[in-house]
Amino acid sequence: MTGGEKLKNRIKTSDMVMCALFTALIAAGAFIKIPVPVVPFTLQFLFTMLAGLLLGGKLGALSVVVYMALGLAGLPIFSEGGGIGYLIKPSFGYIIGFAAASYVTGYMAEKSGGLHMGRILAANFTGLAIVYGVGMVYYYLICNFVIDTPIGLWPLILYCFILAVPGDICLCFLAAFIAKRLKPVINHLS
Repeated sequence: MTGGEKLKNRIKTSDMVMCALFTALIAAGAFIKIPVPVVPFTLQFLFTMLAGLLLGGKLGALSVVVYMALGLAGLPIFSEGGGIGYLIKPSFGYIIGFAAASYVTGYMAEKSGGLHMGRILAANFTGLAIVYGVGMVYYYLICNFVIDTPIGLWPLILYCFILAVPGDICLCFLAAFIAKRLKPVINHLS
């Protein structure tokens, strides 16, 4: 690897600062919540989408992975605490989904050329599908095979999707509006 390739593969200080900012925003978003049965509605999804849209797929996902690592290390930054034991909380799957969704959302936004509202919304709704897909599968597996609190498919769909998704659909539109306004500013700072 040449010196130029090494430099290209490094993360710039400004990128590290932006990742840290989004890690902090995701943590703060965990505490801005509306109690909904089973899975609380938080603003984490908003900030994970914005991380992908504004930082790109890799850096957006990195900010979520750092958030996950800090929470699993014991910092009480998840919506219901923190620590390694959070791995067996059924709702942890949504956090895993945040990382994957942030990457895909950012990747789609990067590859689309320009940030047009339709493309941003397509990326956001793809991210939403990933978060709920990963979250619900994880929830089902942990409940039924790890912690022995069985949940059927209909209650899973009702509590982990139908009751929770309307707020996140609104967040998809809010994130698109914010990203459209902030992306030129972020690009100017880089």
